[in-house]
Amino acid sequence: MNYKTISFGLGLFSVALGLAETLAPKRITSALDSEGHETLVRNFGLRELAAGAALLTAPAAATNVWGRVAGDALDIGALGLAARSNPLNGAVWGALGLVLGITLVDLLTARGLDAQTGKTSPRREHATA
Repeated sequence: MNYKTISFGLGLFSVALGLAETLAPKRITSALDSEGHETLVRNFGLRELAAGAALLTAPAAATNVWGRVAGDALDIGALGLAARSNPLNGAVWGALGLVLGITLVDLLTARGLDAQTGKTSPRREHATA
């Protein structure tokens, strides 16, 4: 499997999502019944743009993908709170399902890059060359 290509694709996805979150936070918060949290969505968009830029410039760097995994955890937490407040909102559950799926791709890609480059995840010691 070519994890570098997948990582580059994740970078493109991050940029697209980041643009949506920074340019249309009111539409997103409205769909999620989370009005008043536009600043949070905009900040999450800026995080996505930074993650995307890092992946597009260095798609073989597993650390950049691990950064996406950390961002996914923030997204899951925020969407979990939205689901708790609005348990009948299908958009919230759809977004949560999407983020969980992308998190799985991020995790597999980060681990694959770790294996291909001989480096380990941030949670383990670095391998010696």
